[in-house]
Amino acid sequence: MKANETNFLTILDGTKQLLIPIYQRTYSWTKQQCEKLYDDIIRTGSDDRIAGHFIGSIVYIQKGIYQMSTVPELLVIDGQQRLTTLTLLLKAISNKLKEEKNEQESRKILNRYLLNNNESDEKKYKLVLTQSDKETLFNILDDKELPENYSKRIKEIYDLFVKKIQNDDIEKIYKGISKLLIIDVALDRERDNPQLIFETLNATGLALSQADLIRNFILMDLQPEQQNEIYKDYWYKIEKCFGHAEYSAYFDRFIRDYLTVKTRRIPRIDEVYIEFKEYSNKYIKSYISQNSLPTENFDNQKYLAIKSLVADIHTYAEYFVNIALEKDEDNEIKSIFSDINDLKVDVSYPFILCVYADYKNNVINKNTFIEILKAIESYVFRRAICGIPTNSLNKTFATLYDEIDKNNYLTSFYATMLLKESYRRFPNDEEFSNMLLLKDIYNFRNRNYFLRKLENYDRKEKVSIEDYTIEHIMPQNENLSLEWQRELGENWKEIQKKYLHTIGNITLTGYNSELSDRPFIEKRDMKGGFKDSPIRLNRRLANLEHWNESEILARAKEIIDIAIKVWKYPDLHPDDLEKHKKAKKAKDEKIYTYNDHEYLRDNTKILFDELKKRILNLSSSVREEILKAYIAFKSTTNFVDVIPLKSGLKLILNLKYNEITDPQGICNDVSEKGHLGNGDVEVLFTDLNQIEYIMFLIKQAYNKQSEEQID
Repeated sequence: MKANETNFLTILDGTKQLLIPIYQRTYSWTKQQCEKLYDDIIRTGSDDRIAGHFIGSIVYIQKGIYQMSTVPELLVIDGQQRLTTLTLLLKAISNKLKEEKNEQESRKILNRYLLNNNESDEKKYKLVLTQSDKETLFNILDDKELPENYSKRIKEIYDLFVKKIQNDDIEKIYKGISKLLIIDVALDRERDNPQLIFETLNATGLALSQADLIRNFILMDLQPEQQNEIYKDYWYKIEKCFGHAEYSAYFDRFIRDYLTVKTRRIPRIDEVYIEFKEYSNKYIKSYISQNSLPTENFDNQKYLAIKSLVADIHTYAEYFVNIALEKDEDNEIKSIFSDINDLKVDVSYPFILCVYADYKNNVINKNTFIEILKAIESYVFRRAICGIPTNSLNKTFATLYDEIDKNNYLTSFYATMLLKESYRRFPNDEEFSNMLLLKDIYNFRNRNYFLRKLENYDRKEKVSIEDYTIEHIMPQNENLSLEWQRELGENWKEIQKKYLHTIGNITLTGYNSELSDRPFIEKRDMKGGFKDSPIRLNRRLANLEHWNESEILARAKEIIDIAIKVWKYPDLHPDDLEKHKKAKKAKDEKIYTYNDHEYLRDNTKILFDELKKRILNLSSSVREEILKAYIAFKSTTNFVDVIPLKSGLKLILNLKYNEITDPQGICNDVSEKGHLGNGDVEVLFTDLNQIEYIMFLIKQAYNKQSEEQID
């Protein structure tokens, strides 16, 4: 690496090309950023006491990219925003000087800093941007009309500078630019690590998305022609299938799900790039090994591996877009994706991606795929109605695919779902019905989805729920009219409180304001009333003479019968369920070792070894049991369960939260959350200096168990 402070204009002077790699994001500086730089230039040019103004660094790869050409090519990895902004300002100044008949100075700026005067075609331009930015900048420099799909940001900033320099002294502006200082950083591809330097430089400033970082990581270390090939053949198609406007917003979510599919671990959304680098390096090594590629040309091996990886990402990106943006060509499948998305259950995507891949590769047929999607929808919705915490769903779906027997796909999927217990359970018809009967539907997050599905069950002419509003048959008004009080009976207050927002008393109407608090018979018979309604949910109401507790319950049970059909419980023969249960038991009885806990290494292993020694020293009766999900320490039963994490150890103490004495306040109450291990007390152990206090907490769980044994 060679780095030195120099004048900005020096980097543009002389015959050369500054190439922005195809993987770099397009020009993205805002008006505010450009106006700030312009103001600094004016201030610097107007004050002779200011010797120079530092604006950052320009970093480029100097060696290993030159072609047989008269124009040296410098591959810019940091600084394109500054280079582009000042190039646009210099062009605006050149044109202004030309307007003022100062053609000599105008040509000087153009030929020294913007164009390679003796070159033709693309070689004549000093700065070569990427994608749509390139042609837009070229046309501006050549004073040509902009292309049809021009870069709006490039034009916006150029027009900004054209307007600004009309009222300022051109000499002072140019003088200010000539005082701009940069750090000129020339990298050697064979000696320096461009990606590491790029990450360090972009740790501040206009933050790059995880998508930007991943794209750069994949392509930066390749030769330019390889970068172009992979970008055009795969990455550009990834951006296109997401839609360029939504690309960054969705790509980070997609790559998290892609990594979950491939590793069965769920990375944090802000650590997707870190996790991807780790996965990518493993993939490249595995690809080279499995394909027995010749060892004499590692660069070519790496290129082939990266090409394979990006092709796989592209395939799954198309699957993800079909799911998340509902772009599948099959309308029936697209409709189910829409229902799942209405439930906002994107934590199911990793599992759906796996099953979708099997469907696309003809491992399963369309009917099987649809049945699985509908079961996912029912599972999630029934749990929502039953108020089961959702925080465990991401882990459930992350590993669900591994539990399916691919030779008995649908049956094993149903059995796997039905055998889930506790906070992961699939609520059966009885639980679902009981909870739905008195559920507050009016304030339910998925209210509109629920009513839409009910109303449109088994009908081809679909009703748009958005065209209607919610109607309380028995009014919400606490001061019910005498007619309503007589209708409901002497316990009208209790009935109103109990059933007001429940499914028995909720319906749809386009005449909400007209119906208002009217008596039931008026609501039934008036124009737009229940007799006059095209809504199926109102059919029963059209023939009733009274609206009271018994009718509310009767209507609720009628609707619940429909709900059970809409959100079906998997229909599985008891013999198949029992067979799967035995297979699962045999699998669960596998003998696990430390090697089955991938995070039990490095600092986590050091913490665990010391903790294990301390726990086993509590008593000769204490024993260790290595399980799939955690490592248990028990006397009569588990008193502490240890879950290895990348950053340390998570401990679950077998105590009620109100039983723990925790002066430092580091314990968490997980009694209302789905979690691994036994007990309601969670604590993180991340530093060996904590060991004494951690043991103080663990001893409380151990002593509690010892006391119970004595009793």
